[in-house]
Amino acid sequence: MTTYLFAGGGTAGHVNPLLATADRLRDREPDAIILVLGTAEGLEARLVPERGYELVTVPRLPFPRRPNRDALRFPARWRASVDRVRGVLRDRGVDVVVGFGGYASAPAYAAARKERLPIAVHEQNARPGIANRLAALWTRHLGVTFAGTPLRHARVVGLPLRAEIERLDRPAARVEGLGSFDLAADKPVLLVTGGSTGALRLNTAISESVAALLGAGWQVLHITGSRSPVKDPELAGYRILEYCDRMDLALAVADLAVSRAGAATVCELAAVGVPAVFVPYAVGNGEQALNARGAVDAGGAVLVADAAFTPEFVARELPLLLQDRARVAHMAARMASVGVRDGADQMVELVLEARVSVHR
Repeated sequence: MTTYLFAGGGTAGHVNPLLATADRLRDREPDAIILVLGTAEGLEARLVPERGYELVTVPRLPFPRRPNRDALRFPARWRASVDRVRGVLRDRGVDVVVGFGGYASAPAYAAARKERLPIAVHEQNARPGIANRLAALWTRHLGVTFAGTPLRHARVVGLPLRAEIERLDRPAARVEGLGSFDLAADKPVLLVTGGSTGALRLNTAISESVAALLGAGWQVLHITGSRSPVKDPELAGYRILEYCDRMDLALAVADLAVSRAGAATVCELAAVGVPAVFVPYAVGNGEQALNARGAVDAGGAVLVADAAFTPEFVARELPLLLQDRARVAHMAARMASVGVRDGADQMVELVLEARVSVHR
């Protein structure tokens, strides 16, 4: 019986691939013990127990980026965090550490190195975070979502996807999706989503120009997120939701998407062949534009800068694309050509390779 410690969390982008890999590993090894190391503040605090895994928490400890009081306190806090994880590794007889980035991963990697345990890593973004850059110094078992991710020993495995997305049969699920969202079967559907908390730029631009999109002969399924000020104008063919708990059905009905370019969004759209207009989040280190690069280069998506995505731009330019059904169909085929549906299986193979490497 093997005991695995999965480490990561904070956002859905870290937690969902972790859980997808854990689920697939549990399918392969029903007697395996899988623990998850995370923080009490991240989404993992809710999602991990809900999925049936034991959560072990460590304090949220960002790497200091400037000299200040927190930077002075960091070394002692870091040692304490690593020592806590080392205690977990010993007490629970952990055999392999599997990290997905985020605050919990860095001390897990350091603890595993000190305990001489094998490490497997998954990096979701095209531009890696600090924790996984650290791990790349200590392991050759490193899976990445996107080709060209600058990490040593990187192997492209794709993104481990949620089972309902990985196994989605869009034509079969479309009828259920249309009924669920009260959409007509004889018009194409534009899916708009900015993530769980929403994207103000996308929400504002779409809501203020939705009449032009409806006038192009399309319907709009707009998932605004939890922080959106957008109000429902109750126009025919415009469906507005704050949250969608059946994204598989949303993807099943979508003929084109407008979205941010987080790794999970890019990979889910590509996996099921939904073309996209990506509007990368302008704050951060630019990883969203890099995440979308493969889909854009393949012809499955177009990229629009955040500042350019105004109501005027949407009303003027987006209907031209919507009315060119041949182009949208071509984009769908090109998007599917870069999609990966077996990322969970590929990542499990990497984990198993790491497990046996310690005995070689």
